[in-house]
Amino acid sequence: MEQFDFDLMVVGSGPAGHHAAIEAAKHCKRVAIVDKGFDLGGVCLHTGTIPSKTLREAVLFLSGFRQRSFYGRGYRVKAQIQIEDLMFRVSEVIKRQYAVIQDQLQRHGITALDGHARFAADPHTIEVHSASHAPHTHRAARILLACGTRPARRADIPFEAPQVYDSDEFIQITEGDFPKSLIVVGGGVIGLEYASMASALGSEVTVVEARDSLLQHVDSEITAALVYQLRKQNVSFRLGEKVVSVEAPDGSPMRAIARLESGKTLTAEALLYAIGRQPNTDKLNLDQIGITTTERGQIPVNEFFQTKIPHIYAAGDIVGFPSLASTSMEQGRVAAAHMFDVPRECRPELLPFGIYTIPEISMVGRNEAQLTAEKIPYEVGVAPFDEIAKAQIAGDQNGILKLIFHAETRELLGVHILGDGASELVHIGQMVMVNRGTVDILRDMVFNYPSLGEAYRVAAAAGLDKLRR
Repeated sequence: MEQFDFDLMVVGSGPAGHHAAIEAAKHCKRVAIVDKGFDLGGVCLHTGTIPSKTLREAVLFLSGFRQRSFYGRGYRVKAQIQIEDLMFRVSEVIKRQYAVIQDQLQRHGITALDGHARFAADPHTIEVHSASHAPHTHRAARILLACGTRPARRADIPFEAPQVYDSDEFIQITEGDFPKSLIVVGGGVIGLEYASMASALGSEVTVVEARDSLLQHVDSEITAALVYQLRKQNVSFRLGEKVVSVEAPDGSPMRAIARLESGKTLTAEALLYAIGRQPNTDKLNLDQIGITTTERGQIPVNEFFQTKIPHIYAAGDIVGFPSLASTSMEQGRVAAAHMFDVPRECRPELLPFGIYTIPEISMVGRNEAQLTAEKIPYEVGVAPFDEIAKAQIAGDQNGILKLIFHAETRELLGVHILGDGASELVHIGQMVMVNRGTVDILRDMVFNYPSLGEAYRVAAAAGLDKLRR
């Protein structure tokens, strides 16, 4: 019988790798996880999800954004907000979360290896390279690739200039004043999240997006409401525009200049380039073992996140959409369960999405465009937050909660929310959908009053009223 050092070797310690390792260790498997510099938590912890969402909370608090509906647009908790004020909170949360991950790995007996991992002589052998020691190899019965992504960069963009950033660099600014004006190239999730934070701090923001619409996977009514709110927050949009060049001339004050294909020129104190992310699969030596990637560097997998080589799995951002921390965690757990024959049900169509713009978006299930394309009869119920007492108390008068349900069976098919607390609120609808419940359940529920949950009852009642007309 062939001898292996580990039952499972995980490449990358972000959400997918971290949770896959723990899932396998719970079933008494020998597990190792590899990341450079013991950089546990991956991009999610150090430059992605955790720091950006912590930054968002710092922005909301220090800017007094949530209180402006009561005290006016000029209200702030702190008159002059420095980058140091924002990053203090970020660094504290990162340290605490790092300690949590470190404790979890130690508690489950998972071996942490420092270095860059890549395939060596065969599909069971991983070679680990580190600046602190000579390369060494390990053999594993099963391997999970979860090495994450890095910001995509255009070669002609002057990222060496101090006023031009990619998304990883933007979260690592540590001192000085926040830019008073900002060009965001890319109207995807990352670009819009940072654009909304900058606008909440008082920056004049311009978002440039090559497509004619934003967030195409989001319900169009929710996207339209978000754009309306962002425009009110001093964000302007250049849709259907392509950036052909970026200049970053020396001087004080600093300037970033973006020239568009249409001939327009945009100027701001800083520029954030947020056009997608590049999978780190090019560092794995995949050609050595016969695994090919897509044009975008992603690894094709089946529903269990298994590659063409049965003992090798891939999960997280390197397998593509939706590239969210929450879905990556589940992908890692599903992969680990499948490789060790542990029964586990997964319904990927009911995984929730959270987009942490200001205001935030969350959703689960299908939207109107999808149901129309599938020729499924549906009805819609909407609860504007200006009718919900708790939203009024909190100062969120512009949010909406939208329910989509089957017009004949009344089964809940989709939940779409814009507003403060959307990413928490969505789970109520998700639980109904997991159990294939009807919208009647939400109409008949008694929610705490005042609470945002009451929006479900209001939206359900409004939708069911339409069926009686």
